[in-house]
This record gives sequence, structure tokens and C-alpha cells, in this order.
Amino acid sequence: MKKELHLQLSPEEAYDPELFKATVLKNAGISFTTPEVFVRQVKRSIDARGRKVKVNVQSEIFIKEQPNSLIENIPTYGNISNADPIVIVGAGPAGLFAALRAIELGVKPIILERGKDVRARRRDLAAITKHHLVNPDSNYCFGEGGAGTYSDGKLYTRSKKRGDIRRIMEILVAHGATEEILVDAHPHIGTNKLPKLVADLRNTILESGGEIHFDCRVEDFILEGNEIKGVITNNGEKIKGLGVILATGHSARDIFELLQRRNIFIEAKPFALGVRIEHSQKLIDRIQYHCEIDRGPYLPASSYSLVTQTNFKGIQRGVFSFCMCPGGYIVPSATAPGELVVNGMSPSRRDSKFANSGIVVAVELEDLPEFQKYGPLAAMHFQAEIEKRAWEMGGKTQVAPAQKMVDFVEKKNSTSLLDTSYQPGLESVEMREVLPGFISERLAMAFKVFGQKMRGYYTNDSQLIGVESRTSSPVRIPRDKESFEHIQIKRLYPCGEGAGYAGGIVSAAMDGERCAEKLIAAYINK
Repeated sequence: MKKELHLQLSPEEAYDPELFKATVLKNAGISFTTPEVFVRQVKRSIDARGRKVKVNVQSEIFIKEQPNSLIENIPTYGNISNADPIVIVGAGPAGLFAALRAIELGVKPIILERGKDVRARRRDLAAITKHHLVNPDSNYCFGEGGAGTYSDGKLYTRSKKRGDIRRIMEILVAHGATEEILVDAHPHIGTNKLPKLVADLRNTILESGGEIHFDCRVEDFILEGNEIKGVITNNGEKIKGLGVILATGHSARDIFELLQRRNIFIEAKPFALGVRIEHSQKLIDRIQYHCEIDRGPYLPASSYSLVTQTNFKGIQRGVFSFCMCPGGYIVPSATAPGELVVNGMSPSRRDSKFANSGIVVAVELEDLPEFQKYGPLAAMHFQAEIEKRAWEMGGKTQVAPAQKMVDFVEKKNSTSLLDTSYQPGLESVEMREVLPGFISERLAMAFKVFGQKMRGYYTNDSQLIGVESRTSSPVRIPRDKESFEHIQIKRLYPCGEGAGYAGGIVSAAMDGERCAEKLIAAYINK
């Protein structure tokens, strides 16, 4: 027999396994000593709107019945060693899930990844932090698993219409993620656990007969008229397939430049740019959970989501939080020497004493008149110029420019900075010298508003660390809405964040699957 209960519990009742079981059985009118009873959580979300934090839990009780697995559908992957090949450029979530879906459909994926495998990437990440050396092919953005592997691994998405979210989650669980990601309203794997999961995804692809080539950067396309036949790599190798899925991520500027050079239609795209804000996690917990000292042993590190509209010189633009990392760290995310970019990440336990979030301003193309000479690469060149300025202001290393929040708003120099999770270090600067006026003035307006929405948020016990500039791709590679094929080049399928069609691990994975399905339906399984 199976029963379902929807309960609102205290944090202790929700997160202590024995107390949870006792509470659920009591509410169901079942004795705790009843034999052959199994209780589990199916959905869980935190409600911190009131003075006392509650946890909404959907639970299942099984009496004298074996509980079914939370994983409802596990795809089967046959051997496709000798099947028709497709080329996938990029081994981030879009590329990896495109490959897995291709294998399901009986097609051989050949993945080309400019960076290194997930384990070898670690050395290059350490070199950025310790020696300020940026490898343009292996860094926090490039390499197996893409940007999400070493920068957080949040799995929350609002992209309900793009594919089957549950399916993506279940594939991740089948490759090593805990079943918790099927339960939590805002699931998170963590940077410490993602590398093994990514390696397991790779093994599934290889064991099925797919190919993955690391240190393999695409430098040109093989075009015949208006059709793409394959690509040419940095080794001079020509790799052909029945179609090409371009899943290179939002930071592959050389690919955008290649597309423009080959007269393949692309367009500038609005994006967002700003800073990382770092507070102590205890401060954010006190604000969000209404606790006097700390959040206690049961509640997870609290997060926040903020948005406001600002009016500057008669133009309205949104300012919003982006990729909030509770119990997290700020990391250096440049993809080339001579630039400075920061991002946030959290380990699975989210146990850092710091909380950080991007606070970014919407940038429209009309905000960049002096960059219009770059055509479709206008927003990309603007982005690159700000990153170069941040690098120069920080001392031409990966030391990041920073300023306390109230000092920034009041246009005062910060005579000292706070402790930080950003390991390369901070340099006190006037952030208005890093950011253009229309960005800095809107940020200053927004911080005051956010301080009203979250009492205690606007404080000099927090600091701006810059710059947060890789929120999304500044370029869109346009594709047909129905076929997903590039509007000009046949057999080319722009995919994921780099093409402007996704915004995170899950949405990129779903887009990868759909691109694979569309390509295969059009050119292989006709």
C-alpha cells in the first residue's frame, strides 16, 4: 500500500531522517513500530516568508510494498561504433547531452573539445589562482564539462518549454548525482562532485562507441556552398559528419570571429554585466531566515534573488542578482591573458563562510553606440574592453578590483577591504573607473533598493568584486525556430549558451538533446 502526504514541517523535522519518518507516520496515523514501512521525500522546498522558517515536503509512505525507484526512465545506449557520425563542437552540458541523445537514436557522436579532460583541467585552474597564468584553452570556462563543472553546478531552470527537465535530472542521477536533485526545488550538485559525474558521462559515450577528442580546437569549417560538411582542427585534421552541432559556450570568442570571417550570419545580442557581491553567509542567513545568531544545524545556507528597475538618463534598465552562490567562493574565470573575469561557485555542502552573487545590469545594444562599428560583435568587444580594464586596474594579474558596497555608492575610496573567498586577492579601487557610467550608476541605485528589500544587505560589511561579465553570450547564432538549423548554413545546428539559446546546465542539456533530435530527423532518420 502507498500513501502520499503534503506537510509543512520545521527544518529539524524535514532534515533529520528519523524525526522526519516519525513525524510523517504520526500525521498518517501509522504506528512507528509498524513493520515493513518505508518513508521518503519526493519534493521539498523552503518557505522563509514568515518569522519561522517552514519546509514544504511531499512525502510517500510504502506499507508492505517495495518503493519504486525515483528514477522513472533510464535511457539505453547501444553500440554505435559503425553508425553514421555527427560532429559536436564542445563538451559542455549541451555537447555531452547531444552526444548521449545521438547514441540513443543510433547515431555516432564525435565530440571535439578545445580543453582538457575534467581531471587534467585542475592543474590549469590552480595555475590561474596561484600563478595568475591563464591557459586560453583550459580554464574555468573551457574543458570537459564546460563552465558549470568548476563553477557551481546549479540545476535550477525556468525553461519548462525546452524539454524534459526530469529526464535530464534522472540521467545525472544515473551517472552519480544523488537522488536529492530529484527532490529539492532548487537542486545543486556542487563543484566537488561534478568532475566525477562528468567523467562518468564521458565513459558512457566512449563505451557506446562515440568519440571524444580533447585538446582539439576547431579553427575552420568545411563548407560546400551553403552546407557544412565538417570542421578543421588546430592539428590540421579534417573531421566530417552528416551535421555539426556547435555547442562551444558563451566565451568562445574565436568561434564568433570565425563565423563572421566565413560570412556566416550572426547577430549581436543583449546580455548583462556587473560585479560579484560578497557578504558573510551568516549575515545573509540572518536576513533570510530571521535568525539572531546562525541558521542552526538543519537549514542549508540561504540564498536570495533580487531584481529592480533603474532609470538613468531617461532610460530604464533592469538590475538583478545572477548565479547566487550560498556558502560559496568567487573564482577567476578569464579565458585569455590580459583580462579579468569573476564568477561564483559552491561545493555540495555549501559550507564556506561567504555568500556571493552576481549583481548585473541589463545591457542593450543601444547602450553601446561606440561599438557599433564591430557589427554583430559589438557587445562582445564591449565585454572584452571592460574585462581588460578590470585586469589593468587590478595590477595586470588575476588580482581583482574591489570596493566596499556603501563606499561605492557614496563614491568613497575603501581604505581597507574585507576577508574574501577570492584566492588570487583583491585590490582596492574606485569601481567607477572600471565600469562605464551607465552600469555603475544603475548598480548604485539598485544597492539602495536591495537594502530596503533585504534589511542589512546594503552595508560596508560587503564588497563589490569585479567584473561579472560572462552572464550569457553577447552573440546569437540565429537558427530556424522549428528545425533548429542555422538560417543560412544547412546541417549547422547552433546550440546551448554560446548560440544564445540556453542559460545554465539544465537548459543547455535540454537544448543539446533537441538539436541532436532535429539534426538526426532531418538528415539521418528520414
